[in-house]
Amino acid sequence: MKSRGESLEFALLGLLAQNSLHGYELRKRIGAIYGPFRALSFSVLYPALRRLVEGGLIAEAALGERGGLSRRSRIVYAITEAGKNHFAEMAEGAGPESWGDESFGIRFAFFSPTSASNRVRIMEGRLTRLREKVAMLKDELNRDPIGMDRYFLEWRRHSLETAEREIAWLEEMIKSERKSS
Repeated sequence: MKSRGESLEFALLGLLAQNSLHGYELRKRIGAIYGPFRALSFSVLYPALRRLVEGGLIAEAALGERGGLSRRSRIVYAITEAGKNHFAEMAEGAGPESWGDESFGIRFAFFSPTSASNRVRIMEGRLTRLREKVAMLKDELNRDPIGMDRYFLEWRRHSLETAEREIAWLEEMIKSERKSS
């Protein structure tokens, strides 16, 4: 994914490839993938859905009246055949943007349609990126801390521990993937 927009498009198509969903449910599920620190607002979600509809990648259908306080119909989105093909093409992409901090989690969440060789390539790329990050963090933490904010230092230590845990997890995932191929 070269941009956040492409990452969002990939996530939307991936979710809709599993099931037809309405906007609120899409937002909730994408929030679970992105995590608690990266909220997805409706002002970002609905224009992205509109672009996918206009591009013929998804279709929208109105469910009957909702009842309650609102008389508006609930819009449900479903992936089209063109959307399935586009998602499959995106899933097979395995460049440096695939293992970056911004898109790796999304790629991993929808790894099933990705070929085994590309899954390994993406995980190996992520592993390399994390090892570089660990080296940089260790270098920062080994410097003289005089004048550095103690909370900043603690955040760096936390980042180091997190990266090291992800490295161990990735090494196991890669080993497992190679065994099953």
